Amino acid sequence: MTSINLNGILTYNLNTAIFKRHANGVISFAKGAVDSGKECRKNHINTLEGKLKSIKKWIEKNEKKLKDASKFYSKKNWINSKTGCRFLISCSIEYKNTNWQNLRFKLHHKKRLINKLTKQIEHLKNKPIRVKVPRNQCFVVGSKSENFGNQVCQWDGEYISFRVPYCLESRFGTHLKTKIGGFKRNINRLPFDGSRTWHFYRKNEKWVAAVQFTPLEVPKISRHSSYGCIGIDLNPGSIGWGYSDYQGNLKAHV
Repeated sequence: MTSINLNGILTYNLNTAIFKRHANGVISFAKGAVDSGKECRKNHINTLEGKLKSIKKWIEKNEKKLKDASKFYSKKNWINSKTGCRFLISCSIEYKNTNWQNLRFKLHHKKRLINKLTKQIEHLKNKPIRVKVPRNQCFVVGSKSENFGNQVCQWDGEYISFRVPYCLESRFGTHLKTKIGGFKRNINRLPFDGSRTWHFYRKNEKWVAAVQFTPLEVPKISRHSSYGCIGIDLNPGSIGWGYSDYQGNLKAHV
């Protein structure tokens, strides 16, 4: 049985008669979920802190604007002042208030938003990470030192064989074998050796098998530009191309 405690530390019970190779798949899958949760939490906090910083800057700017305007209108002879006002008083017939009242109203709500974001950030920093690992999935970690790249799950290109844990051998036997594949691949970069990690999950009431592997390198078939170049222009309704020789002279085009 694999579990995750409040600190995100993975633990498992060896008394359930499960191979360590099986447990490693569960642990890796759960650890990936925990690491993803931590990264998402970190990005969320950074986003909120950036928003908080922007709001504080906006408040500081507009409070100074109101302060300067109030100082300007407090002068007795402000109407004949040679210096202009940063924030002139104006009235709105639609909203039936002045732009000063409107700005003060916005400042009030911005300050309330600052209080909300501050508490939200503090809560996110102290709240434990909680993730959910679906039950209808199976993750088997591969190893490049094993046959077919995996200790538990081995696929020869047609049939896949799965090593059953000790606790289930009485019901299913030591191995489960089934046919998988049978589809053509126009571009097959699956190597014969190397690690293969398998992921089985339910989708549309069917089991789906996915494999992770390091693909073979694509062989380079192009030559150096000293032999000439062919340029291709892809457009929604047409494809154009042009050929130039090694001296850069256009020889053919469409």
